Amino acid sequence: MEDREVVRTAVKVSSISIVTNILLSLLKLLAGLFGKSMAMISDAVHSLSDVFGSLIVIIGVKMSKKQADSDHPYGHERMECLASLALAVILFFTGGFIVLEGLKKILNGEDISTPGIIALLGAVLSIVVKEAMYWYTKMAADKINSEALHAEAWHHRSDAISSVGSLLGVGGAILGWKILDPIMAGIIGIVIFKVSYNIAKEAVDKMIDKSCDKVVIEKMRQTILAVNGVIDLDLIKTRMFGTRIYVDIEISADENLLLKDSHKIAEEVHNTIEKKFLDVKHCTVHVNPAKVISKDTDSPV
Repeated sequence: MEDREVVRTAVKVSSISIVTNILLSLLKLLAGLFGKSMAMISDAVHSLSDVFGSLIVIIGVKMSKKQADSDHPYGHERMECLASLALAVILFFTGGFIVLEGLKKILNGEDISTPGIIALLGAVLSIVVKEAMYWYTKMAADKINSEALHAEAWHHRSDAISSVGSLLGVGGAILGWKILDPIMAGIIGIVIFKVSYNIAKEAVDKMIDKSCDKVVIEKMRQTILAVNGVIDLDLIKTRMFGTRIYVDIEISADENLLLKDSHKIAEEVHNTIEKKFLDVKHCTVHVNPAKVISKDTDSPV
């Protein structure tokens, strides 16, 4: 997919997320205030953080698709990882705020109001909308292979999970267990912490040249060995560069081949890898000489 189409898709999805989250945040805030539910208000804060996350995704994707230049000859793909890290930081502080508010309510022995039915309805609406946004964003992220958009999808999923917590807290409080409302608010914060950690870990892995999945490497190995003229695969190294992959390969070929023929084999390996594995940004192939024993050669007595 062309970079222009990737940016257009990311901007479209993030724009829809922004509008949805603003409306949902207002509805949940009103439901929390009128329904007297701390869990619902915490959930509204979480949804509002998604708005800033969507803006970061738009900026990150646009910057990552800038063409390579003299100062950045390998491109700008890692900008998406920085966008994901920014999302993780937002989630981390959002989770911290929610946990602290819940603990304050419990430890200080503050009077806890019984939530109203409107807070319960707000939680149900949030679960449905945010789970739908998760799948919509995830499908778009898979289509354009966007790290930042994947992070935004999980941001939606964390919001859906927090709304499940709100539903349990509000429902329990209505049934008489008022303490459940601030307790579930704290649990929501902890879940958000976990999501922020997962997003940050994946982004960091792709910024420090972590190798790609072993299954992918094995598929590459089989593909290389199937190329005509390749005797053996001496070395294969991969490294993640944002959402793209760099591959370094050393193959063995008949030492008696002419230079142009060895080059032709290396070129075939290069083209095959980049054609079959679309996430590969560049593949480097080195040819090592290998002795080939003819089958017609008589065995020594």
